[in-house]
Parts: sequence; structure tokens; C-alpha cells
Amino acid sequence: MSDSYSLSCSPKVTLDILSDNQKGIAFADHGANWQLHRKLVLATFALFKDGDQRLEKIICQENSLLCDFLATQNGQSIDLSLPLFLAVTNIICLICFNSSYKNGDPALKIIKDYNDGILDSLGTDKMVDIFPRLKIFPNKTVEKMKNCVKMRDELLNEILEKHKENFSSDSITNLLDILIQARMNSDNNNAASDRDSKLLSDKHILTTIGDIFGAGVETTTSVVKWTVAFLLHNPQLQKKIQEEIDQNVGFSRTPTMSDRNQLILLEATIREVLRIRPVAPTLIPHKAIVDSSIGEFAIDKGTNVIINLWALHHNEKEWHRPDQFMPERFLDPTRSQLISPSLSYLPFGAGPRSCLGEILARQELFLVMAWLLQRFDLEIPDDGQLPSLEGNPKMVFLIKPFKVKIKVRQAWREAQADSST
Repeated sequence: MSDSYSLSCSPKVTLDILSDNQKGIAFADHGANWQLHRKLVLATFALFKDGDQRLEKIICQENSLLCDFLATQNGQSIDLSLPLFLAVTNIICLICFNSSYKNGDPALKIIKDYNDGILDSLGTDKMVDIFPRLKIFPNKTVEKMKNCVKMRDELLNEILEKHKENFSSDSITNLLDILIQARMNSDNNNAASDRDSKLLSDKHILTTIGDIFGAGVETTTSVVKWTVAFLLHNPQLQKKIQEEIDQNVGFSRTPTMSDRNQLILLEATIREVLRIRPVAPTLIPHKAIVDSSIGEFAIDKGTNVIINLWALHHNEKEWHRPDQFMPERFLDPTRSQLISPSLSYLPFGAGPRSCLGEILARQELFLVMAWLLQRFDLEIPDDGQLPSLEGNPKMVFLIKPFKVKIKVRQAWREAQADSST
């Protein structure tokens, strides 16, 4: 059987707890519930296409706060996890609820704790998922997952209840508004079946919001940290990207998405990070909804299929020296244009179940890295400790904690001094 996919028992018991038995969109089987909630999430992203609510504007607002904080750490060696987590969580909060958190807010710690706990539970080898009947016995992983989901739902339920009180059909600005409005429409529409009302219960809404958080926070945070780690291992590459930013953006303004076509070495670097350390090395398990086949292998309806993205991204037939970090593989020979070197490159999956937040994630990764490198030199800490590039391959491929020395760039400092005189 090919290395690139396997037919197996996915983490059924733990995923059923996480998805409240197939609600939401990430872990729900293909069906009416999944279709409806996916459609509503896509409608939400459409709200953020332009104007004051534009995604780019929201990301840049959080980037600005992130960079201002990092400037206070000038010369220090810090772990970027928490400041990044705050910035990315706030972007998701603004999309979901139109609100954001200040550093030190107790709700942030709850989000961080349950997020970490869920990822930890999904990354543990679980006999209970191979033999679901074992769930009648005490099981630490299952208990941990239940506790984390309970923490998540209590926090989100509180937000939902407040949101219902202030809801107005005249002002639809975020995901919760869209979900509440959809429920009201289905309640008022007698011609429609009761089905949509049932699929938009509070529990369904909470699971979908939980999915967006789960999919949107740790993933982006993780890729930014991997990118910083690879730059620490490749200081010459960091210098070249900074030169590219200096020439094409300068210091009189901050980078925007329209700079993406000029900052091609940065874009190629992000693409290579997504190849060599894919966010989800086995993507999310999916189920065949009809009898099917892959190549010569028959796949019966109901079979769980897991895609081995790691194998696709490290296949020697598709990639030259796949274990080497080489951003230039995404550039043409003149290094003036981005290229797609292989069809075996699927960092966000493919088909109807591909990642809903791909556009958001790509914008975040590009803008966060462009802002950081315009303003700061990222250096190895004084103890000389380089980050480990091995990582921890759970459902999200996490990097082991590391520190980076943050230094405000001399060129940035001089430009700021000139502009204020």
C-alpha cells in the first residue's frame, strides 16, 4: 500500500468527545450538519473581504501590538509562544465575536490551557481509539479531553449568552452573528424543515466556534515559530529577506498584502516551512462516503482514510533532497518568480475538506513574518542554544519550546528617528 495514505481506525473516541459526537465542521462526517456549518463559516469570511473589517486590517492591528510589545524586550531572549498566542487568538476572536483580549486577561489563560490540553490528548497513543469498548474503563486521556472540552464550552457558552442579549439583525459583523441569524431564519421559516433549527442548536454553534479556535490558533502560532527557528539556523537567509523588505517596503510604512509579489524570498521561505514541517502531518481523518478506490485498493464506504502528508512532502521522487530546508525550490532559476515545483504539495489539504482558513493563515504568516523582519533582528540567545528542528508530531506538528533574542534593527531605529525630526 502507498506510503501516502492509510486506512485505519482514526482517534474516534477522543474526536467524538471533542466534536460532541460529530457536530461542528472539523471532525464531522460529510452530511447536512457539516455542509450547513461550513457554508456559514465561508459566509463569515466573506464579511472580512474589505472595508474596516478587512482581514488584513485586523491582522495588522494585532501585528502592531505584537511588535510594540517585542520592542520592549529589546536585547532580551524570550519564548515567542505567549505573545504570538495573544496576537493570533485576538484575530480569531475578532472574526468570531468582534472582541479581543488584553494581555493578562484570565480568559486567555483558560483558552491556552484547554487548547494545550486538547492537543496533548490528541497526541497521546490511545488504546481506547483502537478498541472503543475500553471507554467503559477509567482512562486519563479521555478524562483530560472531557475536562478540556468542558472548560472550552463553559467559556464559549458565556460569550454566546452575552452575544444573544446584544444581537441585532441589522448588524451582522462576525461568525456568532451569522450563526444566530441563521438559526432565527430557520425558526421563522415554516416552509423549511426543522432540520436546520436542530443543526443550529447552542451545542452545534459552540462546537463550530470551538473548531475555528482549535484550527486557527495553535496552527498559525506553530508555523510562525517553525519559521523563526529555521531562520535562526539560516542567518544568511534572514539577512537576504530583510534586504528584500528594505528594498521593496523600506521603513516609512509597514508591509501589506500587496507587497507579497515583491517579497518572494519571504513567501518561498514560508512555503518551504509548510512543506518540511507540515502543520498537520496526517491531516484530519476522513471517512469514505461511498464505495471507492485509490489506485488498485478498494475502499469500502465508511472506511476511515488518513492522508500521510509528511510522506507526500518528503517523497524523494517529488522533491530534490526533501530533508533539506531549501526555500529556493519554490523559486524559478532566476529567483525572480514563485513556482509550484510539485503536485505533492498540500499544506492545507485538498478537495471539499481542505482547510477553511487557508486564506486567513497565509495572510497571517506573511504579514507577521514581514512585520517582524522589517523591525527586528532575530538572533540566537546568549547561551548559544539553537532551537531543535525535530519537533513533536501530534495532530499539529509542534516545535519544542525555544528562545530567540529580539533586537530592534539599527536601520529601523534610524528611520524612526529621522521621521520624528
